[in-house]
Formats: sequence, C-alpha cells, structure tokens
Amino acid sequence: MLKSCKYCGRIHDSKYDCGMKPKRKKEGNEKDKFRWSRKWREKRNQIVQRDNYLCLVCKHRGKYNYNDLEVHHITSLEEDFNRRLDEDNLITLCSECHELAESGAISKDYLYKLLYNAYGYEY
Repeated sequence: MLKSCKYCGRIHDSKYDCGMKPKRKKEGNEKDKFRWSRKWREKRNQIVQRDNYLCLVCKHRGKYNYNDLEVHHITSLEEDFNRRLDEDNLITLCSECHELAESGAISKDYLYKLLYNAYGYEY
C-alpha cells in the first residue's frame, strides 16, 4: 500500500523505511524517565485538579484560563530533582505563562507567593 510519508514527504510503500524517521532513544536520562513515569502523570493530574483546572497566574490577573494547561516545577528538576513531586513546588500554568516562567519573565518568588496565598504552602 502506497502512502505519503510524513517524514520525507515522498510517496512510498507503508513498510518502506526512508531513513528520515527520527530514532527514539531507548534510554533517557533521569529527567526523561521521570517525565514518562506513572507517578508524574498522576501527580500532574492531581495538581491540575487542585488548581481547579485553571492557570493560577491568569487567575491572579483576573482572567480564567483553562486552555493548554501544563504543570510547572517552580524549582526546576535541574536545580533540585528531589522536589520533583512536592506539591509546594508545582503549579498549574497555561502554555503561555509556562514559557514566561521557564524564561524567568515570571519570577519564582511570584509563583511561590501565588501558592502561599492559595494554599498556605511555605516558601
């Protein structure tokens, strides 16, 4: 059966390997393994539910945004891998706010204050 290849753009047999398909790493680093784990998926779902399926930054600004939600590690995995599942280190953000937080445009102190005001977590 001939199909259009999403990797090279040509049409060839569906079983033909054009060589353009990216190879998946069989072994990831510790962070990758964590992100693929069931513990992370469960914790991520728990955090989004805790935050009422809303971006907390947008909510603080008076806008209720429940689209493209992601869970952000305030203290990154690189900084302290041991805090990867700590509820006081995880916050629900929309993809736009998540990018701003990752770049440092939204400070860690601001995010910790949001969690403190919402749930009383110490920072």
